[in-house]
Amino acid sequence: MATTEGLVPITRAYLARYYDKYPLPPLPDAAVDLAARLRALSADLTAAVAPATPDEELMEQEAAGIPAHKIDENMWKNREQMEEILFLLNESRRPVALQQRSAPEDAEIVSILDDIENKLKDMLKKLEQFQLKNADNVFNTVMTYMPQDFRGTLIRQQRERSERNKQAEVDALVSAGGSIRDRYALLWKQQMDRRVQLAQLGSATGVYKTLVKYLVGVPQVLLDFIRQINDDNGPMEEQRERYGPALYTLTKLVLAIRLYLHVSLARYGQKRIEKDDIGVLQQAVVIYTEELEKFTKFIGEVFVNAPFFISAEDAGAGDARKSDEFKETIIPAGKTHEVILSVEAVNSYIAWDFSLQQGALNMLLDIGFHVEYISPSGEKTLILPYRRYEADQGNFCTVSAGSYKLVWDNSYSSFFKKSLRYKVDAVPPVVEPACARCGALMRPVVLVRIIVVSSSQHVQISIQGFKLP
Repeated sequence: MATTEGLVPITRAYLARYYDKYPLPPLPDAAVDLAARLRALSADLTAAVAPATPDEELMEQEAAGIPAHKIDENMWKNREQMEEILFLLNESRRPVALQQRSAPEDAEIVSILDDIENKLKDMLKKLEQFQLKNADNVFNTVMTYMPQDFRGTLIRQQRERSERNKQAEVDALVSAGGSIRDRYALLWKQQMDRRVQLAQLGSATGVYKTLVKYLVGVPQVLLDFIRQINDDNGPMEEQRERYGPALYTLTKLVLAIRLYLHVSLARYGQKRIEKDDIGVLQQAVVIYTEELEKFTKFIGEVFVNAPFFISAEDAGAGDARKSDEFKETIIPAGKTHEVILSVEAVNSYIAWDFSLQQGALNMLLDIGFHVEYISPSGEKTLILPYRRYEADQGNFCTVSAGSYKLVWDNSYSSFFKKSLRYKVDAVPPVVEPACARCGALMRPVVLVRIIVVSSSQHVQISIQGFKLP
């Protein structure tokens, strides 16, 4: 197996040398000019037709301000603004004159607004896909370095639970009538929570404290990297300095597009949009969508191919682990070997990984294995039925506190002893903060417990139903 010896620590300076090979093509000058022009047109309308509303004043302040420094925060801001614009362009929310096409020029305006709507819908979908792919790339790369056994599975399961909880929180906010702005504020907060979890994974703290201590053999260079990747002066700061300014310009452009659309459509009954002005808007949207698509494709290629996205084989993540927690025992013919794990809390994990060492006669050997739960009163419940294996790896989430007995059974053998190599763990539950927004919506009167026992050869599912007291 390859070793991790010689791995270069991933630092900002290391990334700088890589980014030197990927210069970002400049944006057209029109991107800045059009943003300024749209803001000026908005100011003319609020001065000549009707004063700016409080919401419009906030939009102007944001359009005139300095965008957020972080690249991903700008991505979320662009998504938010596109959704806000699409909300404005919904046909049912357009001015009555445009819905009825009261004048000949209204039809041309409607056609242009429809084109703008289609372009932004398409770009919004592409940006959402970019963010999802990027998030998966980060997580999967980190997981490449994790032990390819049940411990890596636990990290994946934790992520899946965390994402389900986040989605439930968003759904609850939307059901309660939250605005687009409220939803994106929550989505950004959740993104920052993901960063915290990534840092916790690197330092074995917080929700990952009970999991990472089992991750023996993970290259320290990776843990150091994921702990400090998003620091203010960490590796990603190099990317922000090189590629951030172009994205900041696009963020200001979409803010100006939204501002002008909001101001002009709100006053359409008093002053129709002039042909030259709608031309400026249309040009701004074309440049915005084309350049944002180019930027996401460029940054996606740079990010995926960056040095911290190297293969586990190249980085030596498959290094033979010296302290891998395996134990070895000899099970005589006609005997069994038992391990009892005590669990103090539900939602803990019982996990195992075992194999038989080949005998002197090179015979193909197997051994019986089953798992049972022992309640505090001594009552036994079969969790994983008896079956004979050459090797197996599996885990399940507990629904009851108590003792869990793992039994390797060689009682059926009259002559052959078995050399067993195994490791087992009882991993305490990962506890996340309760979802304050959706807690009231998530209290069923009747609960169903679904126990999934997963092993390398099969999945067993049992269901228990009960009522809350």
